[in-house]
Formats: sequence, structure tokens, C-alpha cells
Amino acid sequence: MNKINGYTEEEATGLIEYIYAGKNAGKTLSYLFETYGREHNRAKGSVRNYYYAFLKKRGDARVQRILAGKDLKAGEIRPFTEEEADEMLKKVLVEKSKGISVRRAIRNLSEGDEKLMLRMQNKYRNLVKKQPERVRRVAEEAGVPVEKTFLQRRLEREIDALYERIACDLKEENARLRAELERLRAAADRKE
Repeated sequence: MNKINGYTEEEATGLIEYIYAGKNAGKTLSYLFETYGREHNRAKGSVRNYYYAFLKKRGDARVQRILAGKDLKAGEIRPFTEEEADEMLKKVLVEKSKGISVRRAIRNLSEGDEKLMLRMQNKYRNLVKKQPERVRRVAEEAGVPVEKTFLQRRLEREIDALYERIACDLKEENARLRAELERLRAAADRKE
């Protein structure tokens, strides 16, 4: 069986036809990747990655045949430079420190450019998840509070819950001791 990037020619043709029909019906690529993935038991990201890898193989005669007559193309991926990433991160963190949501901060920074907004949002999430030390460094440089990690927040919640349980146990013990004290005082008053 002759495969193109891991899909059979039949699978590749099916995906391209699905995307082409969906795009002509006004559907977004994101929606098409997700629905195709669900229908074919594949992850949305896997379908997306395959689609873009497929489009890059335009020199392959099989790919040319499958794409014939379809105006499907992939824009050039422009990664953030280190300076751009740090600057974007700094601006988002400053906005967050003012109480603005990450999504709104990124929308404001992208000035309505939806592709840029998506790129920034993905880059921000990636940095927060995979480079927390970089996020801390940029936050410190910007003079904004350092955001706590998921594990730090979880630990704090667990400590708070432990304090609450201890406090509850102490309140119950205190109430029990008060009742015992009252009982002993009442018994002592009866003896007098």
C-alpha cells in the first residue's frame, strides 16, 4: 500500500475532498479538522498536521493529482522571534496584572487581526505551559506579579482544605469540651 505521509492515497484523497467541500460550504479549517478527526478516529491536531504536511508535498505527482482543480493552500508559518515572544508575553502579563483577561489582552494587542490573535494566543499558552521560568523572568522584568503555576495553586487549595478540616475538627472538639465543662459545672452545683 503506497502511503503519502502516513495516509493511504485513498485516505489522503478523502481528507482533501472533505476539506475542499467544507471550505466551499464556508466552514473553517479548525472545524473541518475537528469533525474529520472525530469521524475518522483521529486527533484534530493530527489531521491539521497531516493536511499542512500534505500541501507542502506539491512536487509529488500523487499530491498534484489529488489537489488538481482545488484551490487549497497553506500560508507560510512565521514563527515568533525570541524578542517578539518576550515582548508579547510582557504586554499580556502587564494587561493581566490590571485585571484584564488573557483573551482580551491578546485581542487588544492583535488589533483585530484574527490570525495574529490566534498565533499570539497559541504562543502565550505554549510559553506558560512549557517555559514557566521564562514567564517568571519576563514578569519580573516587567514588574508584575509572577503568576502561580497549576501545581502551586493546587497545593494552596489542598493546604486551605487541610486548615479547614483542622479548624472544623477543633470547633467540634471545642464544642464537646464546652458541653463537658457545662455538665461538670452542673454536677458540681447539684452537690453543693
